[in-house]
Amino acid sequence: MLDVFDLVIFGGSGDLSRKKLLPALYAGFVAGRVAAESRIYLTSRSGLKGDVYEWLQEVFAESQPACPVEEAQLETFASMVSVVQLGLSEEGEDWISLKESLDSKNERPLVHFLAIPPGLFTSTCELLGKYELNGERARVVLEKPLGHDLASAQAINADVGRAFEENQTFRIDHYLGKEAVQNLLALRFSNILFEELWSGRTIDHIQITIAEDLGVEGRAGFYEGTGAMRDMVQNHLLQLLCLVAMEPPARMDADSIRDEKLKVLKSLKQLSGAEIDRDVVRAQYASGAMNGAAVGSYAEDLKLDHPSNTETFVALKAHIENWRWAGVPFYLRTGKRLPDRFAEIVIQFKQVPHSPHPGWGNNIKPNRFIIRLQPEDHLALRMMVKNHSAKAETLKEVEMNLDVTGDDTIRLGPYLRLILDAVRGDQSLFVHRDEVEHAWRWVDRIIEHWDQSGEPPETYQSGTWGPYEAHDLMTRDRREWFHESNNRKAAR
Repeated sequence: MLDVFDLVIFGGSGDLSRKKLLPALYAGFVAGRVAAESRIYLTSRSGLKGDVYEWLQEVFAESQPACPVEEAQLETFASMVSVVQLGLSEEGEDWISLKESLDSKNERPLVHFLAIPPGLFTSTCELLGKYELNGERARVVLEKPLGHDLASAQAINADVGRAFEENQTFRIDHYLGKEAVQNLLALRFSNILFEELWSGRTIDHIQITIAEDLGVEGRAGFYEGTGAMRDMVQNHLLQLLCLVAMEPPARMDADSIRDEKLKVLKSLKQLSGAEIDRDVVRAQYASGAMNGAAVGSYAEDLKLDHPSNTETFVALKAHIENWRWAGVPFYLRTGKRLPDRFAEIVIQFKQVPHSPHPGWGNNIKPNRFIIRLQPEDHLALRMMVKNHSAKAETLKEVEMNLDVTGDDTIRLGPYLRLILDAVRGDQSLFVHRDEVEHAWRWVDRIIEHWDQSGEPPETYQSGTWGPYEAHDLMTRDRREWFHESNNRKAAR
């Protein structure tokens, strides 16, 4: 039976709604995951130009859903969508009208998705409480960033908590809804093969990379003063680290999963002083070339007339101080204006201790488990086999593809999965307030050290893989950054 629900997207005509939420909801409707009886409300201060059907046509022409847009289906979907002209900082008749409309079907789950700047979270939640739109059937979804530091995150959590209970609050990180992440959990916790190998006894190190080929286009107002550490490391990268490193939960439910993730964050070694200088690299992109075209520097993109210390690239080495992961470094990396756009986790196993055949020694590569999150979902295990095509007795690396989804399946994407989980009240893939606050504690120490040192970030040319110092972070440990798509041909 399909879930029937009411969804209010605050900021319904904004970028997140247009580029991610509405295309995901339409694809879910076409795939039979979203019931036609559901209602979707888009709040907008200024309303829309034209009717909803025409507006959706424009939206889906820019941000194509994961399925064809057909006239009859779009007409039905458009009939599910209503636009509400609404201010998010003041009371008024518009709020009364929204309440009356939502109360007409008050047996349904009601999801408030705050696709708005965090500065509006407090006033919006206060008004949802004032107009009694925070009852038992209601959930509130908070989009990142959740605060600018620990103090601001705690303040937002406290303000939201006055209107919504913790079990009604869904802090979203869309990376946790990706299919490859779900497969990672399934493979690890349903196969003794992986769980027995998942520790420092057999794993050499772990890399987590989120690379972007764009600069700060469209986000200039937000990004200056925020930077990659707050924008990507504090949430996406640390959440992925938690899922890789967590202990097996007693049950695959929200409380058990979040408890184990929180233990990882509490076990992260706190960095300070010289450790930050040695093990954390921050940098800002300079001018360069992307796809054969010249591009400007960060300062030029933002039209700044003064130097900026905002980092667009971070690479760091982290350690988890517990029995499973003692001695295993976790290398995290994210940056803008890099040569490619991808996100992946690389579990690199230790090298074999001895090569019994003289022809194998120089050919043996360590086994790797690859979890690709974007631009496509992909899981693979890379291993060594005999090279039958070679005259000499040598080995070659092959890739065991662990993907299970056929090419003809509509990839519904993480946002739909997470919205439907919120409808059902399942918080397994959402972030608890304690996780947010512990992540900020770890990140704040690094940012405070940067601020106190007064040292500017390194620079790197646009279209390269970051500054030399990021490569040195690996090479001094006799390791190197791995890029799965660059190495896939070698394994075939």
